Amino acid sequence: MRQLVNVGSSGDFTRFMIAIAARSGELLNYSSVAQEIGVSVDTVKRWLTVLQTSGIVYLLQPYGNNHLKRAIKTPKVYMLNTGLMAYLTKWLTPETIQNGAKSGQFFETFIVGEIIKSFHNQGQEPPIYFYRDTNQKEIDLLIEHQQMLYPVEIKATANPNKKMAAAFNLLRNTLPANELGIAHGTIINQYPQKIWLAENLVAVPAAYV
Repeated sequence: MRQLVNVGSSGDFTRFMIAIAARSGELLNYSSVAQEIGVSVDTVKRWLTVLQTSGIVYLLQPYGNNHLKRAIKTPKVYMLNTGLMAYLTKWLTPETIQNGAKSGQFFETFIVGEIIKSFHNQGQEPPIYFYRDTNQKEIDLLIEHQQMLYPVEIKATANPNKKMAAAFNLLRNTLPANELGIAHGTIINQYPQKIWLAENLVAVPAAYV
């Protein structure tokens, strides 16, 4: 790995890995990472490209559509191995991961990673995106399949509710039905059974992924 990225200092690259792991599931700010570890933005971009091609991280692109005027255009970064993420961020026990301040971040990273792997195992590039706008409305995942968009929220809770999917209505109210259909929404959570929260909203356990 060191030869691939042409690292002058192994300490810099280690700090880079830690910085990326700590930001898993967040919008990627190259300047913030570069400033934190003391290297250039170009270096961060080069190192991140190597991590992408090595299957260590994944850049989730924002969903783009001319009708969604307020959508941001910054990708989110995800570690594809939560074990490596835990090691780098020093969250080293199941108890701290499950109950600590980063529990939601770990859960989301795990679910997104499993979905990505499921597409890769079928020889497909994942047709997945996320949505966030300048009003802070967000949808964790949008899966595009056969001219349909499947909105997905990922919540580390065993008590899913309809309010968690409030942003789904933004798509239904904004995107023309003749361009792309909006399928039923899904909340992936930690409740052990599949339950329908509304006619077009289902909560499914993480084990379904």
